[in-house]
Amino acid sequence: MWQELMPLQGKPSLDDALLQRNIPLSANGPDPEKEDCVMLTRNRVSRIYYKKHFFDYPVKINFNTIRNLGLFTTFIAGVSYLRSLLRKLPENSLENFYINRFGRKLYSMFFEGYTEKLWGRHPNIISADWGAQRVKGLSIVAVIKNIFSKIIPKGLRDSKKVETSLIEEFHYPKYGPGQLWEVTANHIRKMGGRILFGHCVKKLNLQDGAIKEIVCDHNGDEIRFGGDLFISSMPIKDLVAGLNDVPQEVKTIAVGLPYRDFVTVGVLVDKLNLKNESKLKTLGNIIPDCWIYVQDTGVKLGRIQIFNNWSPYMVKDPQRSVWIGLEYFCSEGDSFWNKSPEEWKELGIAELIKIGVINKEDPVRDFHVEKVKKAYPAYFDTYSQIDQLIDHLNSIQNLYCVGRNGQHRYNNMDHSMVTAFECVKNILSNQPASKDNIWNVNTEKEYHEEKKG
Repeated sequence: MWQELMPLQGKPSLDDALLQRNIPLSANGPDPEKEDCVMLTRNRVSRIYYKKHFFDYPVKINFNTIRNLGLFTTFIAGVSYLRSLLRKLPENSLENFYINRFGRKLYSMFFEGYTEKLWGRHPNIISADWGAQRVKGLSIVAVIKNIFSKIIPKGLRDSKKVETSLIEEFHYPKYGPGQLWEVTANHIRKMGGRILFGHCVKKLNLQDGAIKEIVCDHNGDEIRFGGDLFISSMPIKDLVAGLNDVPQEVKTIAVGLPYRDFVTVGVLVDKLNLKNESKLKTLGNIIPDCWIYVQDTGVKLGRIQIFNNWSPYMVKDPQRSVWIGLEYFCSEGDSFWNKSPEEWKELGIAELIKIGVINKEDPVRDFHVEKVKKAYPAYFDTYSQIDQLIDHLNSIQNLYCVGRNGQHRYNNMDHSMVTAFECVKNILSNQPASKDNIWNVNTEKEYHEEKKG
């Protein structure tokens, strides 16, 4: 679908040409130097930054890891992992889920602090469901299998599946993911559809087990929309709050569903104080990472994005400047969330200096702050009772819940879109009452987002 909307590049992009990178090109595909509606092929590089050293993400047992950890710590991690193979813990928490796959030592180093930073809760009180959805079959064994599969000549390999976190290449819109939805919106309009902005849904009037109309607020005016079918991607908490005739126990579950909110602080600098020691060529020879997971618990910063590496067209002068995004996790309304843009700037710069990403004397040319409410549906508090809530929503004949917040599932973009595809498939096949396949996306053991080797 994505390539139907935005074709894959047929000519080298700016950095491909300057660095003479050999990348796959699509026959008759657009030239990103001349056209905007185009997908780029990008290297996926994500690493862990721990104690001012880079580690592969996911963690690999290789020379780099041994060198950075030291022989003694590597030995302890190896023994810890072998112990986890012999003695499996009950997977009744995210903590045990990680320990079973990586051992207690690697868990304590690379998962425990970061997970608590992300969710604001210790992993021992978070449901293992999160790991089951986002990590799936990833483990030390999966990493080793992936390494050896690359040694085998391509013609002799089985068409084995590669775990999502091990995929090394991806397609990306020239101007970022927002461009994809702008293109989609234009297609919808061309087909006669309407997209109404600034309409806040306040009520969903339920009658005889079905929604008859929704009531929106638009600049202070109350506007009503009737309909036969309603597809909702709004947070379940807000959806239930707008429904009438909801049993009290269902309301209580919905009110208690937790979320983590998200702040990105964009910082424009001339350079990074990090040396590119990889084999990947980059403009300005910056490090090649898309994401950097900051495991240091001494800073609030959770993750760093380097936008130059996503697409050179997202930066005005990608050869002489670097746009980085600093990702912070917080809760809407708390003191962290309520920081002013200037306070966010000061915090971000101070933490970049502290962990050695930039030098104190390096100038910051610009900054920008974006806040995203309910970015991450969380798996604690009343989440353990969500099946009861889902049963009630499914009883509403003409209502379909899709997407990350629409289902309160921390799915990636692919799975979130698939829930909508399944919904539309049911409607077009005249099976509007069937909803199990919509809720079952990404709950089976086999991971959907994978790559054929």
